Amino acid sequence: MTDVSCLLAPQPLEKENDGYFRKGCNPLAQTGRSKLQNQRAALNQQILKAVRMRTGAENLLKVATNPKVREQVRLELSFVNSDLQMLKEELEGLNISVGVYQNTEEAFTIPLIPLGLKETKDVDFSVVLKDFILEHYSEDGYLYEDEIADLMDLRQACRTPSRDEAGVELLMTYFIQLGFVESRFFPPTRQMGLLFTWYDSLTGVPVSQQNLLLEKASVLFNTGALYTQIGTRCDRQTQAGLESAIDAFQRAAGVLNYLKETFTHTPSYDMSPAMLSVLVKMMLAQAQESVFEKISLPGIRNEFFMLVKVAQEAAKVGEVYQQLHAAMSQVPVKENIPYSWASLACVKGHHYSALAHYFTAILLIDHQVKPGTDLDHQEKCLSQLYDRMPEGLTPLATLKNDQQRRQLGKSHLRRAMTHHEESVREASLCKKLRSIEVLQKVLCAAQERSRLTYAQHQEDDDLLNLIDAPSVVAKTEQEVDIILPQFSKLTVTDFFQKLGPLSVFSANKRWTPPRSICFTAEEGDLGFTLRGNAPVQVHFLDPYCSASVAGAREGDYIVSIQLVDCKWLTVSEVMKLLKSFGEDEIEMKVVSLLDSTSSMHNKSATYSVGMQKTYSMICLAIDDDDKTDKTKKISKKLSFLSWGTNKNRQKSASTLCLPSVGVARPQVKKKLPSPFSLLNSDSSLY
Repeated sequence: MTDVSCLLAPQPLEKENDGYFRKGCNPLAQTGRSKLQNQRAALNQQILKAVRMRTGAENLLKVATNPKVREQVRLELSFVNSDLQMLKEELEGLNISVGVYQNTEEAFTIPLIPLGLKETKDVDFSVVLKDFILEHYSEDGYLYEDEIADLMDLRQACRTPSRDEAGVELLMTYFIQLGFVESRFFPPTRQMGLLFTWYDSLTGVPVSQQNLLLEKASVLFNTGALYTQIGTRCDRQTQAGLESAIDAFQRAAGVLNYLKETFTHTPSYDMSPAMLSVLVKMMLAQAQESVFEKISLPGIRNEFFMLVKVAQEAAKVGEVYQQLHAAMSQVPVKENIPYSWASLACVKGHHYSALAHYFTAILLIDHQVKPGTDLDHQEKCLSQLYDRMPEGLTPLATLKNDQQRRQLGKSHLRRAMTHHEESVREASLCKKLRSIEVLQKVLCAAQERSRLTYAQHQEDDDLLNLIDAPSVVAKTEQEVDIILPQFSKLTVTDFFQKLGPLSVFSANKRWTPPRSICFTAEEGDLGFTLRGNAPVQVHFLDPYCSASVAGAREGDYIVSIQLVDCKWLTVSEVMKLLKSFGEDEIEMKVVSLLDSTSSMHNKSATYSVGMQKTYSMICLAIDDDDKTDKTKKISKKLSFLSWGTNKNRQKSASTLCLPSVGVARPQVKKKLPSPFSLLNSDSSLY
């Protein structure tokens, strides 16, 4: 019998000093992954500098007329392009890093591909949000310093999420919070002056926009990337670890697919629809590979039906990786996908196709028809193993004829060796893959096993008698599919809920400034009724009552009574509060809704260093940090070390005048509507 249970004894990878993020929000944590992200951030800055130098040289070349100057510029441009190419190759090396992202106890298995997190620049919300609160909501922005600090701390924490479910929850919390912030502070008809900058995960090129949609899309991308890092970190030597890896890659595919369908005009290459489609395929391929490993983990018994199952599972993995490699080879993805990723997809496509043929060969060579054999079942399985049998052969006749079985089995071995040779050759052509020692060991061990098996059964006349082995039908018992993100299951509280219910107090609605209405109840009659629910409205107003004379109008929203915030109170609670004053004078503040602005998104100015403007909506180039923005930071934010424990309460001066009367915190807080219903479902980033 041929031993097919394992290739070699497990040989764990060299352990890296890769600690485990407990807090998930300490950028100073010295772990392998944090060091890798620091290297990525440094490379992003170097790439940005090189791109700017190249752009300047290209512009000079266009306007220069002196031949000597043009020759010198061309020489400098060649050096800059060479330097930029080296920087991008170094970034690609970080993207294929094995020692950091893979499980520290990983054994003799082929590495998986994780996505690196996108880097971003600091953003100071304080001045802009305070000014908007004063201008739009007629409230003192300084009353919301804690909430603004919470938002900035949450954003800072999301730059270093822990590689576990807590890190995913942190990113999703911020994404949902951005839905609240967008509805509260970002009117669709104007820019707020906040510039959000994110670096492309694959090219290192920065992209900036003055709206929250780039921010939301980038946070979603990092959520998917974090799932891939969770998947590669799982212990693939246990059933539980493999099931976790499968789930993580399916969820990564779901998040990236949601990003592709929801944000269709992202100016960053790594979030373009074509690139996201390839990344979704890559995650599903790795999930399918983990399914094969889960089936093979207990050991592959040298038994006919078990070998049929494993051969078809291997063929399925080989098929999805071949499809992935074909997708990676298409323009424009081919120009930006890391070469090592495409090479690894090709290597795995050949490797698993070789395994499919190897296991098929073993079931044909080692298992002969004996008394008591379930021949009908074997015939059915063999017929389903191929789309069609080789010419002149039938399943039943092949099973009964030992010579035919051996010849067909050796044909599969020859085809397996061909795929093995191709996988080893492809791996040797890529510098990054050559440096992954465990990959080289797995490929060489599998090739040597097939060669030795063929040598045991080789005969002199094989070259004359061997037939062409048919392809093995790809089939799996666990078809992987995307798992969409379930934001509705995550409970997130709006930081700025004391501004009032979001259904009324949002950025796309306008009101009059709060008006003070002083009136008295005559013989217990207020002169009006109430309707609505948080906030309540004045209804059926008697035109001769005290409140009407003081300036109240039907449809007014009651925001406070005797300095008690009423924006979250129900009709019964407001009525009870009003009646509690008896016939004493009551001071009630109301606002009136003016109109509702259009919900159409404003076109966003986008700046992308060194990238072609392939999107028609990119209409304005904005200089990076060199220009003075009106939202310039007033004071430097302290280092953030732990989310929720070291809040940064900086005081930033508002550029607008403060109102004469402040608004107290609401004494009664009501549950907000589901945050999922507040997410912007518009598919455009512009």
